Amino acid sequence: MEIKITSNTRNELLSRNEVAFTAVYDGATPARADIGAKIAAMQNTPVEKLILSSLKGRFGTKAVTGVARIYDSVDALNATERAFLIARGKPKAEKEE
Repeated sequence: MEIKITSNTRNELLSRNEVAFTAVYDGATPARADIGAKIAAMQNTPVEKLILSSLKGRFGTKAVTGVARIYDSVDALNATERAFLIARGKPKAEKEE
């Protein structure tokens, strides 16, 4: 998977960077966690401070466009983002039998 950052805008009011990107891949569409981990590594930031707000793929193409929000602190992330977006980025808990 190859990720190209198309824009990186600083939002001082919300203490975050808004990163627009395009991810080109082979095979199946990559998981949100994989895309988030790669963007976090490219921006030298922990995954805990990153939220993928939107991912859009077009039918018939091997590319996904999206927006990632990278916060200065986890507290700023929790104060700003909605709960379902925060939960969407975390791994699912394994079921106990």
